[in-house]
Amino acid sequence: MNLLLLQPDDLGKHPDNAHHVTLHDERAKHIRDVLRATRGDTLKVGLLNGLTGSAEITAINDANVSLEFTLDTPPPAKLALTLLLALPRPKMAKRIIRAATELGAAEIILLNSYRVEKSYWQSPLLNDKALLKAMLEGLEQAGDTVLPRLHRAIRFKPFVEDELPSLLANKIGLLAHPYADQGPPQSIKQECLLAIGPEGGFIPYECEKFIAAGMQSFSLGPRILKTETAVSTLIGRLFL
Repeated sequence: MNLLLLQPDDLGKHPDNAHHVTLHDERAKHIRDVLRATRGDTLKVGLLNGLTGSAEITAINDANVSLEFTLDTPPPAKLALTLLLALPRPKMAKRIIRAATELGAAEIILLNSYRVEKSYWQSPLLNDKALLKAMLEGLEQAGDTVLPRLHRAIRFKPFVEDELPSLLANKIGLLAHPYADQGPPQSIKQECLLAIGPEGGFIPYECEKFIAAGMQSFSLGPRILKTETAVSTLIGRLFL
């Protein structure tokens, strides 16, 4: 945890005027047992979807941790990136969503495709609570406070035909595909929608639909990467 993330509910009825908070949950345990902090120590803090700042520990015991804090600094800027991601295997999804959040994706869309098992959509590992937890962990790691916007597109064809063209307005659309002829573009500066497929990539029909919607395909080379590896590699290669 590189940033202690405060929730609006932590601040009581008057969050705009609050400068004190007492934590009783896993965050307090982390401060005590992992950070081994003591009274008078200073921590980096941030308010969810708000500013960052610093906090001084004013009291600490086995039950809770009390803090006096100041929020005065904007969080790191998001990447100009909408990540369109074929729904990963549930056990991988938390790590992938967390990594995309750490790297600064502004929006994440989970998409159905031919190679996505239908049962994945019903997995408790992919419910709202589980994915929110993964994104919060990513924010804490990166020192960020702003959650990515998260959406689900369970029907491939209606999404690609009816929603994707408008999403691509004023954006460059990039389709990462292991069998594309062209290499990756260099250092993206404009708003971008990046589509990454399931293990083995999107099937030809799906690629054709993406290209018809206005996207351009590219490949990182002959090596076939796991989705988890591809997400971090592509974001780092194209944006960082």
